[in-house]
Amino acid sequence: SGEELIHVSELISRGAAGARGDDMKTLKSAVLDWISPKGAAIQPPLHRNSKIDHGFNHKLTRSPLCPTGLDWKDPEYRENLQSGEMLVCRDQWPVFLYANHTYDADDLWCGLLRNRLLVSAYKHIFTSPSSVDKEPKATQSGNARLHGMNAVTTTSIAYIAMQVQFALSSSSVFSWTDTTTDSETFYHSLLDLLEDPDESKEVDELLMWWNRQVFPTSSAAKRPISANSTLAKIR
Repeated sequence: SGEELIHVSELISRGAAGARGDDMKTLKSAVLDWISPKGAAIQPPLHRNSKIDHGFNHKLTRSPLCPTGLDWKDPEYRENLQSGEMLVCRDQWPVFLYANHTYDADDLWCGLLRNRLLVSAYKHIFTSPSSVDKEPKATQSGNARLHGMNAVTTTSIAYIAMQVQFALSSSSVFSWTDTTTDSETFYHSLLDLLEDPDESKEVDELLMWWNRQVFPTSSAAKRPISANSTLAKIR
């Protein structure tokens, strides 16, 4: 009946919100560990139970959050971002989406969504926290196995990017419409790109790269047969 459908929908929404909240709690400290210099104390210290000094308020968290195309070394940009006078539109993506925080204005796909921080967060949530520093294996534990997940999806990549953005930000409570993170716009702007048919070639290559990092034995991680190879001609 219609009432049953509404009830099931509410349960699913409630379950998704609960899972998202759990992911945020576990990632908050983990992300700080991953971006901290190895074997050195964070100076000035970053609070782990409070996010008031996160976001653009600390050099460790503001560097990956810096919008692509903006120069954080510019004192005017830095001051306006720290003060909140300049609000970052969430379709103006942060540099942590790019490998090695390197943004190429002439090749916007170069390194996009291939940052090791994103891979660590993905493994932390979808395989297990202990798998982050290990080579991926054929048998994975955690949410991926429990839900029969054996390949990376575009929606899961966008979800992880949103989670990392929130973990780095100074926002203490998640809200889709929070003006600091504007998670809804950020999430959907990524999905718009990843689901764009005109970008299918780049997206297929991206998914293959991700599957090698997380599910290397899955068929999704294997390269297609080259069109001009001997094997392709025989087949």
